[in-house]
Amino acid sequence: MLRVKSPQDLGAGLLFVLIGCVGIYFGKDLTYGSSRAMGPGYFPIWLSTIIMGMGFICLVKSVTLNGPPIARIPLRPILCVFAGVLTFGYLVETIKLEPALILMTIIATQGRKDTKQKQMLILALCMAFASVVIFVVLLGQAMPTWSGEYISAFFSKLWALISSAKGA
Repeated sequence: MLRVKSPQDLGAGLLFVLIGCVGIYFGKDLTYGSSRAMGPGYFPIWLSTIIMGMGFICLVKSVTLNGPPIARIPLRPILCVFAGVLTFGYLVETIKLEPALILMTIIATQGRKDTKQKQMLILALCMAFASVVIFVVLLGQAMPTWSGEYISAFFSKLWALISSAKGA
């Protein structure tokens, strides 16, 4: 009989195999295609197969090498990130993108006990600014923002200056 030497690897291996099986099950109805003409099922099935392979490697490792026991799952970070994402999804339409992102960041960073407030606020402001620039300005997504038109106008003028400098 096999003796489990690494319960953590056993758990990870079983989880990977389960995820791979679920991926193959849901991808089985998609057209597979070939390497030259990939169908919509090609990538999910290959990815699921690779994940299952990783799971089997973890399972073999769990009975051959000594490893740590399964650690206690820290619920605080999981719940804080989940609450932050729910807050963002619920409030983005009513209070706009920037405040919703700032609130999401503040809530999600509370998952760590040693969160520094100044760093958290800087991160929240930078994420809000970067999200407006990336999603609203560069990608043209229709997001409800406070500052989208101002930032968009700024980058349009900046782009015009750069373009005119290159042409000169």
